[in-house]
Amino acid sequence: MYNLIKAYMGRMTIEDVNSFAISKNIHLSLEELNFVYDFIKKNWEQVIRNPQLLNLDRYKDHFSAENFEKIKRLFLEYSARYSSLI
Repeated sequence: MYNLIKAYMGRMTIEDVNSFAISKNIHLSLEELNFVYDFIKKNWEQVIRNPQLLNLDRYKDHFSAENFEKIKRLFLEYSARYSSLI
């Protein structure tokens, strides 16, 4: 599973991030989108190794209140659903 994720992360684009966000009813500003994309590209390995260590509240100031709550809910949902597979 790790190798599949690694391959995808290597080719993931900012448009992929934006499309996924929109599909989850999260409409990111350009600054928010750039932050999310850069964060994912730099930190994906640490996050999938131990998602419990990620303190999303540290990044609250990078998002509107509405988007932050949606992102936090989405992260918790996906962590619960997929953490056992990684």
